[in-house]
Amino acid sequence: MANAADIGLIMLISIPILLAIGVPISIAMGIGSVAAMTTIFGFDRMAITAAQRVFAGINSFSLLAIPFFVLAGIIMTNGGIAQRLINFAKAVIWFIPGALIQTNIVANMLFGAISGSGVAAAAAIGGAIGPQQKNEGYDPNVAAAANIASAPAGMLIPPSNTFIIYSLASGGASVAALFVAGYGPGILWGLGCMIPAMFFARKAGYKSEKLGSFKENVKITVDAVPSLFLIFVVVGGIISGIFTPTEASCIAVVYVTILSFLYRTITVNMIPRFLLATVKTTSMIIFMIGVSAIMGWIMAFAKIPNIIADSLLSITDSPILIMIIMNFVMLLLGCVMDPTPAILIFAPIFLPIAMSLGFDVVHFGVLMVFNLCIGTITPPVGPILFVGCRIADLKIEQVVKPMLPYFLILCCLLMVVTFVPEISLALPRLAGLIN
Repeated sequence: MANAADIGLIMLISIPILLAIGVPISIAMGIGSVAAMTTIFGFDRMAITAAQRVFAGINSFSLLAIPFFVLAGIIMTNGGIAQRLINFAKAVIWFIPGALIQTNIVANMLFGAISGSGVAAAAAIGGAIGPQQKNEGYDPNVAAAANIASAPAGMLIPPSNTFIIYSLASGGASVAALFVAGYGPGILWGLGCMIPAMFFARKAGYKSEKLGSFKENVKITVDAVPSLFLIFVVVGGIISGIFTPTEASCIAVVYVTILSFLYRTITVNMIPRFLLATVKTTSMIIFMIGVSAIMGWIMAFAKIPNIIADSLLSITDSPILIMIIMNFVMLLLGCVMDPTPAILIFAPIFLPIAMSLGFDVVHFGVLMVFNLCIGTITPPVGPILFVGCRIADLKIEQVVKPMLPYFLILCCLLMVVTFVPEISLALPRLAGLIN
């Protein structure tokens, strides 16, 4: 039987090589894990065990929420909700210099809080507000940087598929508690992005917007209320125990579908296209979860997480230094991996270390997602970075410089969220979701 070193070596060599030659990360993880498992059991037992682990990995009721939240986000992107949120955000913060950039940030927070997708927020809000910014003379590089940097706030503010995946990877952390815990850091992310945006606006001499008439602002608010109400329906229903996160995701789909039909922005003929896009996105996520279950099991069988934990704890016994090291590692992981595989692979490794240092499982989940959210806007992988640049019709190198202040602010906020746990835990405790 192979020992932990052999198993670790097989995965450490095979997976990077497969990735280097262009194999998708889910396939590379599956092949590397199966190869390692074969060295332990042989081919016949490996096939049976691998199939069992895949089934066990995806056999979770809470995972049903993912396709429904994905579908809700797709319908919202095409349903005219983005423009209503932009109008509402603009009416609220008209007085801030560079109001269209600030509107972009606030609208990303609102749209992300409803759709749960940073990529969808960057595409929908950036695509809708970009032409307005161009017409009013905003620097496209600065505007695109603000759109990209603020879009991940929606991955922290519930509902969030990343928190559902973390709940699975952590062995059952409360999805409701994770959702509520994301509010503080998510709002902090958005507010942090407003600081560099204000600096750029003052430097460029951008003015505040003109205040619309009372009648216009009332109409804008009334138009936005149905969309904003979804936040209270979904999150309020989960917290109060009226329905589970999975049931909430179904309600979200029904709600945004009815709303979009009322707005007359979608038709029945568009539904099959939405369903196909949902299947494509969900199948990638579920397949990733399945192969990650194989990897997680083989790593646990070989006690690799224990070896990594012992090695990390042998470096220093300072909880502060250990958390700084883990944050640094997770930041690097986020630069080269999507959040889903990163959570599935590394949550089982880092979570026991964090808990041994006294960190709450919900707090650590927020930290992990915050780290990986920064990765979504960072080269070379950064899906939100690529989407934001494509929407703005810019090259990545054009937005890197104006994004540097955002990276600095977000890294500082990461340290604040790490060492001030009440930012994440105060609301779940107030709601009675954790002790």
